Amino acid sequence: MIPLPPLARRAFLGGVAVTLATPIVACAQTSARTRVAVHKTPTCACCDGWVDHLRDAGFEVSVTVTTDLAGLRSRHGMPDRLASCHSGLVEGYFIEGHVPAADIRRLIAGRPDAVGLSVPGMPLGSPGMETPNGDRDRYDTLLVLRGGGSRTFTRHNT
Repeated sequence: MIPLPPLARRAFLGGVAVTLATPIVACAQTSARTRVAVHKTPTCACCDGWVDHLRDAGFEVSVTVTTDLAGLRSRHGMPDRLASCHSGLVEGYFIEGHVPAADIRRLIAGRPDAVGLSVPGMPLGSPGMETPNGDRDRYDTLLVLRGGGSRTFTRHNT
C-alpha cells in the first residue's frame, strides 16, 4: 500500500464519511411523515374510509371525534357552503371533505395563500365514498381562498 500525504488522506477519509452518511440522512428525511389532524362525527363510516386513504398514502393521521364541525370550519375560515362530513388540518391548511391525498400533497408543495381545500358534499367515487359497483360522480376539489371565495384546484372523474 502506498502511503498518502496527510491532506490527501483527510480528503479520502472525508469522502468515505460523506458517502457512508448519505443514505442515513436520506432515510431520515424520507421517514418524516406529514401529519393530518382529522375531525369527524362519531357515526360517520365514510370518514373512516378517508382516514384509511390518507394513511395508505403515507400521511400520519390523528382522529378527533366531535359534534361541532361547523364551529371548527368557522374558526378556520371554511365557508359552510363548502361543507362536508369531516375536516382536517395539515401544515396550516384546512381540508374539508373527501379530498384526495394527491391534492393535499400538491397543496402543500405549492404553498398557495389560501384557507385550504374542499370537496363539498359526498361525491361517489371520492376517497372514502367508493361503491361496490364502482360508481363515480364527477367532482372538483376546490381551492378555498381567504375571504370565502374558491376556484377549481383539480377535476376528478371527468
